[in-house]
Amino acid sequence: MANVLVVDDDRNMRLLTSARLSDTYTVVTACDGLEALDYIHKGGIDLIVADIMMPRMDGYELLQTIRNEGYSTPFLLLTAKEEQCDKKRGFSLGTDDYMTKPFSSDELLWRIAALLRRANISQSKKIILDQTTIDSEKYAVYTDTQYIEFPKKEFELLFKLLSYPDRIFSKEQLLDSIWGLHSASGEDTVKTHISRIRNRLAGISDFRIITIKGLGYKADIGKERQK
Repeated sequence: MANVLVVDDDRNMRLLTSARLSDTYTVVTACDGLEALDYIHKGGIDLIVADIMMPRMDGYELLQTIRNEGYSTPFLLLTAKEEQCDKKRGFSLGTDDYMTKPFSSDELLWRIAALLRRANISQSKKIILDQTTIDSEKYAVYTDTQYIEFPKKEFELLFKLLSYPDRIFSKEQLLDSIWGLHSASGEDTVKTHISRIRNRLAGISDFRIITIKGLGYKADIGKERQK
């Protein structure tokens, strides 16, 4: 059973969210980002559901902190904020999903299940999408009729995006993740590599790398399964 961390300074909301999830997941709770960090650093947290507006460390700060520390734990922002700029900020910092209050219990469960499924894909050395295999040991993408080898950086960039389907990554996030925080390369490097990846995959139809204007890139896939 997956371990879900619920972070909210509203005690009633913590209890309500926990009750909604406890039949399906093991739930631990924290009242703010600092308390949540203690749980995260101890390990064993599979997914985080966090409010934005909290004292000491809010949801944005928590998200930014764990991404900077290298945690890829699926993250769901749960908040009353509905403005587009708030959503943009959340995705730019690395959230995997976003829900506004009040929310449907069923929808929350569906979204958590989807995020955990995507996280399992990201831990695999292979991603299999219908007729296409993305193989991290060979740096290759292949079908029954095609075998496409990639340079290391291009493949790592592609595998990163496909490991988190529908999650939007900014150019800065991808640059830091693939080339390193202290790389002399600029964000145009990401754009150039994305273009090269698309050219190599012109004959592959099981997925697409999509540009999200003003935000970055995401992988759009159809039916997915892990092997």
